[in-house]
Amino acid sequence: MTRTLSARRSDLTVALIAAGVVIVDQLSKSWAERNLETRTIHVAWTLQFALAHNTGAAFSLLSGRGAGPAIALLAVIVVVVLARSSRSLRTPVGTVAVGLVLGGALGNLCDRVFRSHGGFLQGGVVDFIDFQWWPVFNVADACIVVGAITLGVVAVFTHEP
Repeated sequence: MTRTLSARRSDLTVALIAAGVVIVDQLSKSWAERNLETRTIHVAWTLQFALAHNTGAAFSLLSGRGAGPAIALLAVIVVVVLARSSRSLRTPVGTVAVGLVLGGALGNLCDRVFRSHGGFLQGGVVDFIDFQWWPVFNVADACIVVGAITLGVVAVFTHEP
């Protein structure tokens, strides 16, 4: 019975973190679309906020090649696999990491579905965080990267599946 309660708490934690990431991601992208359409905001050092739409994969790979639906399908597969595998997590850090990756994938998938102007799943992901020496990214991308690195560390040091 304890494992069942623990599994439910883990599922709830993953869901809450993922939902939080999606909310913050979508709010930040809406802000970017409203405020960065005609200007760039310098923040500090080389960091600026500049609006970009990425119809490709990470780092704009495959942009403009009609890969949007394939990328969206891959994101759906990632979401399903992560949701199913999160039930086997045994560490709080692993649970948080899966929530971050799941939320990031869902956030970017929302862009492909709801910001689509060129047909089904043809929407571009809104990017706006620009260091000028690194590809432009968004909150969802940052959560995916941090979550994936954390999952790797957890897998190596705790032997978690």
